[in-house]
Amino acid sequence: MEHQEPGLSAVELAAMRRSLTSGRGALTRRSLLRASGMGALALGGLGTLTACGIPPAKRSEGPAAASDDHSAQEKVINFSNWTEYMDISEDEKHRPTLEEFTKRTGIKVKYTEDINDNVEFFGKIRPQLAAGQETGRDLIVVTDWLAARMIKLGWVQQLDPSHLPHAFANLVQQFRMPDWDPGRAHSYPWTGISTVIAYNTKATGGKKVDSVTQMLDDPSLKGRVGFLTEMRDTMGMTMLDMGYDPATFTTPQYDAAIARLQKGVDKKQIRRFTGNDYTSDLDKGDLAACLAWAGDIIQLQADNPAIQYAIPAAGYMTSTDNLLVPAKARHKTNAERLIDYYYEPAVAAELAAYINYVCPVEGVRPELAKIDPALAANPLIIPDKAMASKSHAFRSLTVQEEREYEEKFAKLIGA
Repeated sequence: MEHQEPGLSAVELAAMRRSLTSGRGALTRRSLLRASGMGALALGGLGTLTACGIPPAKRSEGPAAASDDHSAQEKVINFSNWTEYMDISEDEKHRPTLEEFTKRTGIKVKYTEDINDNVEFFGKIRPQLAAGQETGRDLIVVTDWLAARMIKLGWVQQLDPSHLPHAFANLVQQFRMPDWDPGRAHSYPWTGISTVIAYNTKATGGKKVDSVTQMLDDPSLKGRVGFLTEMRDTMGMTMLDMGYDPATFTTPQYDAAIARLQKGVDKKQIRRFTGNDYTSDLDKGDLAACLAWAGDIIQLQADNPAIQYAIPAAGYMTSTDNLLVPAKARHKTNAERLIDYYYEPAVAAELAAYINYVCPVEGVRPELAKIDPALAANPLIIPDKAMASKSHAFRSLTVQEEREYEEKFAKLIGA
């Protein structure tokens, strides 16, 4: 199956603008990430991809050529990540887990928070990758659609399993076999991102909202329901509710889900489709219920106990942010040692306690409980077996499917 051809559509651009102009409570790190690089193909066609710094993909002839590894001589790692995606001390002067890694290994980590959205970051490193040159980075974190694209282009190095004993042993089952990187030959998750249903009990009169069917059909919620401008999350959750598998769905099934949501629009059950700004609407009660990202819910609940969430019986959507070693990176072995370090349960617990997203490391619960028992018991951070079993991923799309599905979705949401 061919992989998706990501770009930045008018839908995502609008969401990103909202993220920059909405209220203080709306701009969480996860919301900004999802609003700014979600992988939809621009409606103007493949030309828009190039304008965004993403060329039309060509299937790679094989894995990225091994580059000279200077790890033994140069005890350094150049690590690029998103903002607020690494633990930091209260005085903001120390990175505890990174400093412990250096103390243990002698490898200095030059840590840079220079990823603000996937498309923008790819535009920075694309010229070097396309020219077969090093990017100046040994380790990066990008969302699954972009990870898939870079692997397909041959711009990511294959990892050495012998350097990753903890990662290989401790990666949780639900993230082991993405269709875009079977067996995790090139990538390991930094975090998982769950899409669930959130609701405000003050706005629902104490009623629980736990299915897309209820969101679309309950008259008491009319005009106070929100879905996301991210096609994969909204369509994935709707197809699950209809009994379709997002990993194997057909075009007729996709069209049936579009039609179902269109009815919700026509009868004004759906208030609107939102980017990151659902957080402020949900907090205020303007939205009684909406699709939401789990990391946002944890942050909202800290200030508003009326915010609750539900995992639909039909299941929920999951995606990942992923650690990759770019082609021509000078310090591949050092980077692999850092990846493996973050798959040690005690280290993973320190990170999870700070960033509050889904931890992909098996055995982290008792270590996280030592830091914060409430976080260790939160299934939005450590999904239990029942929750993990309901996790679903959206299948990879061909170029034609990407264009066709995004056009239909944009028409639905009025983009």
